[in-house]
Amino acid sequence: MPPIDPSKRSSPWAVFVIFLRLGLTSFGGPVAHLGYFRDEFVSRRRWLSERSYADLVALCQFLPGPASSQVGIALGLSRAGYGGALAAWAGFTLPSAIALMLFASGISERGSAFAPGVLHGLKVVAVAVVAQAVWGMARNLCTDVPKVTLMLSAACVVLLLPSTWTQVSVIIAAGLVGLLLFKPTHGGEHDPLPITLSRRTGTVWLVVFGVLLVGLPLLVRWLPGHTLALVDAFYRAGSLVFGGGHVVLPLLQAEVVPSGWVGNDVFLAGYGAAQAVPGPLFTFAAFLGASMDTPSGWVAGIVCLLAIFLPSFLLIFGALPFWEQLRRSVRTQAALAGVSAAVVGLLLAALYQPVWTSAIMQPQDFALALLALVALLFWKLPAWLVVAAGAVLGWVLSIAW
Repeated sequence: MPPIDPSKRSSPWAVFVIFLRLGLTSFGGPVAHLGYFRDEFVSRRRWLSERSYADLVALCQFLPGPASSQVGIALGLSRAGYGGALAAWAGFTLPSAIALMLFASGISERGSAFAPGVLHGLKVVAVAVVAQAVWGMARNLCTDVPKVTLMLSAACVVLLLPSTWTQVSVIIAAGLVGLLLFKPTHGGEHDPLPITLSRRTGTVWLVVFGVLLVGLPLLVRWLPGHTLALVDAFYRAGSLVFGGGHVVLPLLQAEVVPSGWVGNDVFLAGYGAAQAVPGPLFTFAAFLGASMDTPSGWVAGIVCLLAIFLPSFLLIFGALPFWEQLRRSVRTQAALAGVSAAVVGLLLAALYQPVWTSAIMQPQDFALALLALVALLFWKLPAWLVVAAGAVLGWVLSIAW
C-alpha cells in the first residue's frame, strides 16, 4: 500500500470526476456517505490517514449543516484549493439535484425512479458500507481497552438517548475523557491535513458567514423580493440545523408550505423522491425551488441549492485553519484520541439505527448484506460495483420473494 503524501495535489477536474462517481453511487444517507468517503480516500487513494479522517468527521459533526457534504468540501479543499472544494461539492451534489429537479418539472411521472426492490437493495448495501467503515476505523483508532470502552459507551448513550444534542454532548464528553486519560508525547506523530488557508483568511470567511446570517433577513425587509426571500430562507436552513438532512425538513416545511411557495402534498412527494436518489439529502432544496412558479423552476432550484449549501462552504473555509492549528497541540491530540473513539461509537450506533433497522427486514436481506460486506472487506471490490450489484440483487429478491 503506498504511503500517504499530504503534500500531493490534484486538479479540480480530477477531484470532480472522483466525487461525481461517488455522487452517482452513494446511496444510504450521510452515515453511509462517510463510509464511502473513507473507502475511497483513506483506504484506496490514501489522501489522508485514518486519524485525520476521524478528526475531520468530528469537526463536521460540530458544525451546522450536512456533515458528509462538509467532509467532501474539506477533502476537495485540501487536495486542490478552492477549486477543488467547489469541484468536490459539484460532483457529489449535482446528480441528485438534477434528478430531483427533473422530478419536480414533471419529466419523471413515477413516484420513484427505481423498480421495486432496487431501492431496498441499495439500503442493504449501505449496511455493508457502514459496517466496513466501523470495522476499519475501530481497528485503527480504538487500539486499547479504554478506547474500546469509550467507543461502546458512546454508542450506547446515543442509542438510548437519540437526539442531535446527545451526539454533540457525547463528542464533547469524549474529548474531556481523552484529555484526562490519554497522554500523547511531544514527539507524537501528527497526521497533517494540508490546508493552505491562514487563520486571518479563516476569520474573514467566518465574518462573512455571520454577516449573511444576520443581514439577509434585514435585507429582505428593506428590499422585498421572492428571490431574495428564497436565499434568506434556505441560507438560514443551512446555517442553523445540526444533525444533517432529515433534521432540516421541519424547518424547510415551515418556510415553504405556509408561505404558499410549495403545497404540502408536493413537499411530501419530493421528500419521498429524495430518499430514492444518491448523494446528500440537502439537494431536496433543489426540488423545492424547481417546484415553485416564480422565478422559473430551474432557476429557483439552483438558487435554493446554492443558498442552502453556501453556509457549509463558509464554515469549512473559516473553521479548518483553526482546526488544523489546534490539532498540532499535544493536549488537543489527547482530546482528539477520545473524540475519535467516540466518532467510531456514533457510527456503530448509526449502523444499527437507522441503517440496519431500515434495511434488514428478512433473512435474505441479511444474506445480501453479508455478501456485500465480504465483497468489500475480502474481495476488495470497489464500492460502486458492490452498490450496482446490490441494486440488481435487491430487484431479483423482490421478484423471487
